Amino acid sequence: MRVSRAEALPQLAMLGIITGLISGGVIIAFRLVIELSQGAFLPGGDPENYEGLATTTRFLLPLGGGLALGLLFQFLPARRRQVGVVHVMERLYYHQGRMPFRNALVQFIGGALCIITGHSVGREGPAIHLGAASGSLPGQYGGLPNNSLRVLTGCGVAAAIAAMFNTPLAGVIFAMEVVMMEYTVVGFAPVILAAVSATALSELMYGSQPAFQLPPVSLGSLIELPYIILIGLVIGGLSTAFIFLVRETAARLGFLPVWVRMTLAGLIVGLLAIPAPQVMSIGYDTVNAALIGELAFGVLVLVMVCKIVATAGCVGLGIPGGMIGPVVFVGALAGGALGMIGQTIAPTETSSSGLYALLGMGAMMAGTLQAPLAALTAILELTGNPHVIMPGMLAVIAATITARAVFRQPSVYHALLRARGLDVRNDPVLQSLRRTGVGAVMNKGFVTLERRVTREIAQRALEGNPEWILVKEEGAYQALLLAVDLAHALTDDKEAAEFDLFAIPGERRQVTSIDLQANLQEALDRLNASSVEALYVSRLVAPGIAHVYGVLTRERIERSYRYS
Repeated sequence: MRVSRAEALPQLAMLGIITGLISGGVIIAFRLVIELSQGAFLPGGDPENYEGLATTTRFLLPLGGGLALGLLFQFLPARRRQVGVVHVMERLYYHQGRMPFRNALVQFIGGALCIITGHSVGREGPAIHLGAASGSLPGQYGGLPNNSLRVLTGCGVAAAIAAMFNTPLAGVIFAMEVVMMEYTVVGFAPVILAAVSATALSELMYGSQPAFQLPPVSLGSLIELPYIILIGLVIGGLSTAFIFLVRETAARLGFLPVWVRMTLAGLIVGLLAIPAPQVMSIGYDTVNAALIGELAFGVLVLVMVCKIVATAGCVGLGIPGGMIGPVVFVGALAGGALGMIGQTIAPTETSSSGLYALLGMGAMMAGTLQAPLAALTAILELTGNPHVIMPGMLAVIAATITARAVFRQPSVYHALLRARGLDVRNDPVLQSLRRTGVGAVMNKGFVTLERRVTREIAQRALEGNPEWILVKEEGAYQALLLAVDLAHALTDDKEAAEFDLFAIPGERRQVTSIDLQANLQEALDRLNASSVEALYVSRLVAPGIAHVYGVLTRERIERSYRYS
């Protein structure tokens, strides 16, 4: 009941810490499964060394992995195949953050398998799904109200990103900007605590080093700023092309059987891995090489193009991996190539290609995810370099404006949601309704009476000065009656020994039930869908036995968000 309030900060803060620890533990287990498996068969025991595999192996590994994934998913019910960030957003906005356990298990197995077998995907999508489930499932098991499940889902997302990349701030910003799409103190505090606790757990296991190592880089001259804006515009166009490829692949090939689609994805990666083995799996070693300027211009362009095609194929065809890692990969290579062009044009005025690779990472992430603040924070934490903030701001905003305003592209996640026939409504009124449970707003000033009551029963019921009477007939609640109307009937007809609550003068409202765990958005949707005027808030306390906790009218719901 306390957590159902919109301002339940102490309770949510404690739950955020617990969620962070659970999510951090799950992500560490996920990483260990992937890294130990990769180290067992890749040359030199290096989890990134797919380039060291023989050409035939590079072709057959993703092809065989795609076939295995396809057969696994083919025999699953359609509802169990839904995984990844898009699934998390769907559950958050259409199911109040109630994540199914079996889908999370499928994500763990499928996500690990696709990364190990070299598909062009990242760890972030699976991590976000697993983190969201780590927050939602304990909350469901504990019977927490749905408004708090949404917050715990966001806590799990932030904790997962923080634990996976040692980036607590980027995890918080991503959870709030991309997944939950709202900024409130009550929302921020538990999410921050979840990210901190998950990061602490991850650092105990992996240390505190940033994901990428590069020498100190900084803006050489203010003369570079127009070129940085141009780079943001170009990479914004590149992110638009990537979103288009993902959306069109999903739309045009979605009719194929699951095993065919995933095998086709493996075939695409296998073919592209022959000339460009860097496209396989996560590829952060290639990103690091681009950041320190070790790759030639031709290699940067070839691998970048292959990575875009391979990732669009994998994501669009349903491979259960993430796309943030590949987006960062593409941005780093594109930025590095554009930096080399700048050095050719004005060698004395242009900074190192490493700076431009770093800016390209942020610009590509911002344009693809439509999340400039998350992108800027990510490149800052992934590299530990504060000198990129000012040029990074220019690059990410230019890319975001290009993708959003010039090409009118939604974020890649919203594009995939729309491909499923779904959309996300997130206006301020809905945000307010989602943050509050029905238990915090319901009217507890009510009594329950049968339709026909004696004068003595009616008088005893009114002694506590209730506001409403919930009228019951034949074992079911039928209407809500103002208590004052029954009081007037007792006064007006002093001779009557019995009263029919459906016959006395007064205002009666049709009712239907709403569960105590529901939030106000669900309550309003129930009112609209059922064409009733009021709800009674109940919960099963035993099989077939429900306890009524309060009543809820449309006016009370509207008053709660107008004055919150």
